[in-house]
Amino acid sequence: MHTKSDSDVTSSVDPSSPRSPKRQLYYVQSPSRDSHDGDKSTSMQATPAYSSPMESPSHPSYSRHSRASSASRFSGTLKKGRKRNEKGWTECNVIEEEGDYGEYFYGNDKGFTRRCQILMGVFGFIAVFSLFCLIIWGASRPYNAQIAVKSLTVHNFYFGEGADMTGVPSKMLTMNCSLRMTVYNPATFFGIHVSSNLVNLMYSEIAVATGQLKKYYQPRKSHRTVAVTLHGDKVPLYGAGASLAISDDGGGVPMTLIFEVRSRGNVVGKLVKSRHRKRISCSLVIDSHSNKPLKLKNSSCQYD
Repeated sequence: MHTKSDSDVTSSVDPSSPRSPKRQLYYVQSPSRDSHDGDKSTSMQATPAYSSPMESPSHPSYSRHSRASSASRFSGTLKKGRKRNEKGWTECNVIEEEGDYGEYFYGNDKGFTRRCQILMGVFGFIAVFSLFCLIIWGASRPYNAQIAVKSLTVHNFYFGEGADMTGVPSKMLTMNCSLRMTVYNPATFFGIHVSSNLVNLMYSEIAVATGQLKKYYQPRKSHRTVAVTLHGDKVPLYGAGASLAISDDGGGVPMTLIFEVRSRGNVVGKLVKSRHRKRISCSLVIDSHSNKPLKLKNSSCQYD
């Protein structure tokens, strides 16, 4: 004979009660929750007594009711555990997922936008740099090389009879002379490269002596005196020979000096260049019997 626990007493029904029929009672022994915590002792847990197998938990009808009651208890527990904010809305945890959804919606638009930004930056830089170069070029335009022809010295002057390369007889002229002039570079922030085309000493539209200025570099804000050697060897004069002889006997031969001076300044490397040209024409009278320098006045020359 064993002693019944309180749970057994409460769960049992008095068989002597006249209203309730006599039913057979049975008990189920289940392990205690404390056994999972490391306690080796077991306890008897009373399970409600069921008068028939139909009321047993193993019966399908009971399982449905049990699951429904469990779900209701679980939902009740969640409802009680939820918090509400000041507006009365139920707060819930938001699941944050990693990843950028823009890649799914926009595709490669991000890379395309980056390329556009790079192109816009490049074009913007080119535009700003071009504007800067244009301003520098405009500022360099007034700085034109200043040239002044100073003198012409005749070293040799021979006039006589002869024949050209084809054998046609004609008056022939041979002369050597040197031209002296000054060049001034007024530019304050760049140097210039100075050169010229052929320097021609003309008599009656015939070039009796020619020469050329050697190309050189002249620094900014500087003066320089240069010399050009003119030479003519047995130049046929044809019909102009008679007039030259008369002029020579009269004290001087009128001639014209024609040439062009070119200046080029590299303002911003080779990207921005300042170019100028000056055409010079001087009228003079040469004395074939004098070796003294023939000084030229400013009124004797035209600078275009």
